[in-house]
Amino acid sequence: MKFVVIGGTGLIGSKVVSRLAGQGHEVIAAAPSTGIDILTGAGLDAAMAGADVVIDLANSPSFEDAAVLDFFQTAGRNVLGAEARAGVGHHVALSVVGTEKLEASGYFRGKIAQEALVRESGMPYTIIHSTQFFEFLPRMIQSAADGNTVRLSPALVQPIAAADVARNVARLAQEAPINGIIEIAGPQSESLASLAKRFMAITGDPRDVVSDVHAPYFGAELDNDTLMPGASAWHGELSFERWVVDQPRFVPTDAPHAQAS
Repeated sequence: MKFVVIGGTGLIGSKVVSRLAGQGHEVIAAAPSTGIDILTGAGLDAAMAGADVVIDLANSPSFEDAAVLDFFQTAGRNVLGAEARAGVGHHVALSVVGTEKLEASGYFRGKIAQEALVRESGMPYTIIHSTQFFEFLPRMIQSAADGNTVRLSPALVQPIAAADVARNVARLAQEAPINGIIEIAGPQSESLASLAKRFMAITGDPRDVVSDVHAPYFGAELDNDTLMPGASAWHGELSFERWVVDQPRFVPTDAPHAQAS
């Protein structure tokens, strides 16, 4: 099979490309660095020629409200248009658990618009809703920081490792389109504030974590279960503890966590 992976040089995309190529498939990693620009459309038609599946893992480089919306709408139309011209049979898009509940956030309004374009395109599709990635914890913490205080919601999260996301994306891309949404999540849930506090303790971050129900998440307040998957979600294997052990840049070699198995 031939796969085109939009955002194929990124955190998830590079892993998906490697996994599919390792299984013997033809894979194109679509990114500006490989000559494919989803905002201008440059290189898209050539990349799509003969493709069976397109996997859209692209994300907006800006989180400013108008820029995010413009990115997902422009990129979505260009990618879906190129797919239609090439006769691609399956569009796979990665989105976020709870997207439909977060319309107060400019970022998630962009994701809602992206998903709408996919559903209305007439293209056979699978939308994958993932919980937050462990790898994004440092970014989430920094975005919530105010001096020596990190203010985060006590809402529940069930984060997942990027490796588990990539494994599931690659699997679903090789299956028939479901024309609906599949949720994926990590194996454990806890409050966002609590998870951040544990991570910061491991990495030696001295700032204080404050649990605040009004603390915004990408500009929106969270209910306790906004970011939680449903009962039928597929669960990844890597726990937070196991993931941290595999991150030498976070854990000093003389730390007890580094010796855990």
